[in-house]
Amino acid sequence: METNRQKKIGGVLQQDLADVLQSHLRDAGRTGILISVSKVKVTTDLSQAKAYLSIFPAKNAQDILKELNLLKPKLKHELALRTKNQLRRMPNLEFFIDDSLDYIENIEKSIKGENNPIEQPDLLSKRKKS
Repeated sequence: METNRQKKIGGVLQQDLADVLQSHLRDAGRTGILISVSKVKVTTDLSQAKAYLSIFPAKNAQDILKELNLLKPKLKHELALRTKNQLRRMPNLEFFIDDSLDYIENIEKSIKGENNPIEQPDLLSKRKKS
């Protein structure tokens, strides 16, 4: 159960992280790529922040995730500068690909009858609890 404080900090980080990531892509000259931060979950001790990213086009997702993990210290520093009046200590960042849209799309296909999960049970993968 997330506390109100965790939710507020997650919301602040979500908005600022989206701005930082978009400006990073612009500065790197990477056009045609869209990153949105779908959710940021902060641990109860406020030391870790898990950022769930939607990257379009999806074929670039893993490459961009690797790039972001290499740039984590720089991104954390930029975020700390933006949130210095709201947070005393910047949580450590972890990036994950948000696959919820793909999961929803698979369910919709199954409902429409395009894929039948009863005949092919491996169509709908088990969701990992985050």
